[in-house]
Amino acid sequence: MLEVKPRPAARPGRPSRKDPVPDEGLSIAEAAHRTGVSAHTLRYYERAGLVISPVDRTVGGRRRYRAGDLKWIKICTKLRATGMPIKDIRRYAELVAAGPGNEQDRLELMEAHRTVVLDRLAEVQENLKVIDHKIDVYRGRLEAGDADQLWAPRPSS
Repeated sequence: MLEVKPRPAARPGRPSRKDPVPDEGLSIAEAAHRTGVSAHTLRYYERAGLVISPVDRTVGGRRRYRAGDLKWIKICTKLRATGMPIKDIRRYAELVAAGPGNEQDRLELMEAHRTVVLDRLAEVQENLKVIDHKIDVYRGRLEAGDADQLWAPRPSS
């Protein structure tokens, strides 16, 4: 699964993630900072066919990311963070890049992914119930003063 870096606090003199993207675009390092993914991940997204339009380049060949690029990358990271396979993100990118006329296909892809995410959420909620039960048991036993009577594996003789 894609690793999304935690957002560091803004440093003085460094543009905020919410600042408008300048007309000349952002370098790969600036785009990485704004999107919360590494420069390596940005390059991978391009190689894997996950971007909907080619990223602009300077005369010297350096990438320049525009506001639309950043918005799309954030969508990709959300889809990936929710477990969407790369092949499905690529398919979605292809559909979006193809333009109007395939909205039903896009909807079906999103609905299928939503079903998967809801199923996983339900599983996590069931697991959370077990954790909550264990917390309740430990609190109750600690309050009753007999926590030492809780089950634990017996040392082997």
